[in-house]
Amino acid sequence: MGAPWQDHPARALVRLQDEPPVWRFGHLRLRRYHAADHDTVLALHREGLAQVGLRPGDGVYYDHDFFRMEDIYLRNDGEFLVGELDGRIVAMGGLRRADLVPGGRARAFGGYAPGDPALDAAEMVRLRVVPAAQRRGYGTAVVQALEERAVEYGYRILRADTTELQAPALALYGKFGWRETRRETIGGIVNIYIEKPLR
Repeated sequence: MGAPWQDHPARALVRLQDEPPVWRFGHLRLRRYHAADHDTVLALHREGLAQVGLRPGDGVYYDHDFFRMEDIYLRNDGEFLVGELDGRIVAMGGLRRADLVPGGRARAFGGYAPGDPALDAAEMVRLRVVPAAQRRGYGTAVVQALEERAVEYGYRILRADTTELQAPALALYGKFGWRETRRETIGGIVNIYIEKPLR
């Protein structure tokens, strides 16, 4: 038996367009981020972190990448997708070169390291689904689409991190075969690092 999101053809992720990429998942339409989406995706990001008690100044929370979307995601072998229902953004997620934004504690301070691409590892970040649209498989669709893009770019490994406060994110990644590599406590919050080989 296939995975739950593949059991019904209407709920399978279907690629509609290569560039810029567009997918369909049931009634959800996944497409590339546009500058006009900025306020909506930033609000969705902040709402998602507030739901689990993360806030500015805790050493884990950061949002500086939302103010450099072109540089960090769209011009440097990355991707940022939004999922729409009836024209309203209800889901999102990004893929970026792992060498562009520092890890650990330094991440909260806005570091950014442009330069020659190192197309070895990519980070999957910013997975969010509005509360009213959760438990419909939309997060699964975003992960699947971003993994597809990572393969197309030629990345060897996918990495991500989340906190132990974000159990649904950990469960979602686990469903796709991601494995924990280490933990780090930052400002009293346990950050969990995970990865998945692509080849």
